[in-house]
Amino acid sequence: MNLTEKQLTANYIFKGRIINLRQDTALLPNGNTATREVVEHPGGVCVAALTENRELLFVKQWRYPYSEVTLEIPAGKRDRADEDPLLCGKRELKEETGAEAQKYIDLCPLYPSPGYVNEVIYCYLATGLTYGDTCPDEDEFLDIIKIPLDKAVEMVLSGEIKDAKTQIAVLKVKVLLDSGKI
Repeated sequence: MNLTEKQLTANYIFKGRIINLRQDTALLPNGNTATREVVEHPGGVCVAALTENRELLFVKQWRYPYSEVTLEIPAGKRDRADEDPLLCGKRELKEETGAEAQKYIDLCPLYPSPGYVNEVIYCYLATGLTYGDTCPDEDEFLDIIKIPLDKAVEMVLSGEIKDAKTQIAVLKVKVLLDSGKI
């Protein structure tokens, strides 16, 4: 069965610094039309930075949309949709934690919510860490903590870590390490 929808029109409702919002008319496979609302986002990167002691680096930060402090692995928005994800990940890891890595392993690209947003988040594992100064963005306030990988898995399973990209990266690192694939 053909599942493809074709964009007929695109009407931008909002263009912002981080996102754009558009309302499209799409031609459906059965010949009918439907309205589709799309949030455009340049994408992001997250880095599961693993120490030699099997600890992951996390950042605590206030997340305005949820009105709470979240616990996440280092991450950030790509400056442009065509920015190299790995270079972005290296930049974000350094900015947020001061860490640099000798080795990066591509864990997966992920679609955080494919029903309405075109964002792709690229996930990496970073190892062989060295540390220097952090240089967070002007409007970014972070606490950096190390959590043993097994404890981080427990925190994901208990719901203490709510961030989806962090959950996926933590669980993927655990499975790949335990299976000897990395």
